[in-house]
Amino acid sequence: MERLGLLLILITILFNTQTLSGNELLIHDYYKEKCPLAEEIVRHNVGVALLKDPRLAASLLRLHFHDCFVLGCDASVLLDSVEGMPSEKQAGPNLNSLRGFEVIDKIKYLLEEECPYTVSCADILAMVARDAVELRGGPRWEVWLGRKDSLESSFSGANLFIPAPNSSLETLINNFKQQGLDIEDLVALSGSHTIGRARCTSFRQRIYEPKQEYHYGYDRYKRYTNFRRILGSICPVTGRDNKFAPLDFQTPKRFDNHYFINILEGKGLLGSDNVLISQDLDGKITEQVWAYASNEKLFFASFAKSMMKMGNINVLTGNEGEIRRNCRFVNA
Repeated sequence: MERLGLLLILITILFNTQTLSGNELLIHDYYKEKCPLAEEIVRHNVGVALLKDPRLAASLLRLHFHDCFVLGCDASVLLDSVEGMPSEKQAGPNLNSLRGFEVIDKIKYLLEEECPYTVSCADILAMVARDAVELRGGPRWEVWLGRKDSLESSFSGANLFIPAPNSSLETLINNFKQQGLDIEDLVALSGSHTIGRARCTSFRQRIYEPKQEYHYGYDRYKRYTNFRRILGSICPVTGRDNKFAPLDFQTPKRFDNHYFINILEGKGLLGSDNVLISQDLDGKITEQVWAYASNEKLFFASFAKSMMKMGNINVLTGNEGEIRRNCRFVNA
């Protein structure tokens, strides 16, 4: 009986932890004892923010993406510039593009009031992304917690590692591979483009440059001419750089599987959306896209799995990093 009891304890520990590349572990219910109201505080304030501006869901999810793809999921994206260390916010993919920082600031302030020096900014980003997706109709997943915050940002890394909206399929695959993510993760996580908007400068090439992949690779019967005409009315050859278009014209405020239907019809907004089909030479990605387009539950399950995987990229734990008191600055 004693052996059985020890075995059950061991199974419980293994179930509630997630092994990282190092010796430390992220833990389910990490704040259950340390800060019992942490997840409730996060979820409530994400909900309030989305009631005021539903488009923030995509912005908050994007913060987590752009954080994890540079140095790892360590809240480096939240740091403001200081002498000798320019902020990732100033990098090309982020400048005048990332938003939602005030939501993170408010949540951090409330958590510091409730449980001082306990909940990391990196964990806040991971929880906020999960709640933003679920509150717009998407899946919920378990966020493993215990991340620490970085002591530095990487302006150069943000310019180098964040995928561009006109990336080729080969570039996207290599970019995700550098983060330990595979092609299935690439396709599933691309489904995040079911919500949010993009500036004209992000999709102008998709309209006007004579690259076949921007036009779905074939358009013999001009099936996609009308869609390009709509985009052209929003984003002319020159000017209107700050005009926006929804990433999903059909259900722009709801997290669903319509993104995959769009790209099968050649109606992805970004060049990097359409290349998933037009540059898929062996057809494996196309099969995955068809599967998600026809089965939303399958997409949701895959997206949740890939988000959990992405949330573990190069995390800091144990004695690494710190828990910032203010997400915009390292502790003095």
